[in-house]
Amino acid sequence: MECTRCDGLMIADNLIDIQESSVPMWMKGWRCVSCGNIVDPLILRHRIIQQAGATRLLGTEAARPRLRHALKATA
Repeated sequence: MECTRCDGLMIADNLIDIQESSVPMWMKGWRCVSCGNIVDPLILRHRIIQQAGATRLLGTEAARPRLRHALKATA
């Protein structure tokens, strides 16, 4: 697997979440050996949701700004 941030090597890693719960929670994820980028199932799910929303938004008329006036070169 390649890192989405730096195209480096991602390795499987055991991650611990000690901030969000009273009891430390272990989960499997991926960590980049070059930049330290971490991807776990929750991060991946949120990225997929964001990409789907962005694709849907770009398909609407509101997302495409229209120029009111023609641009003129000034020199």
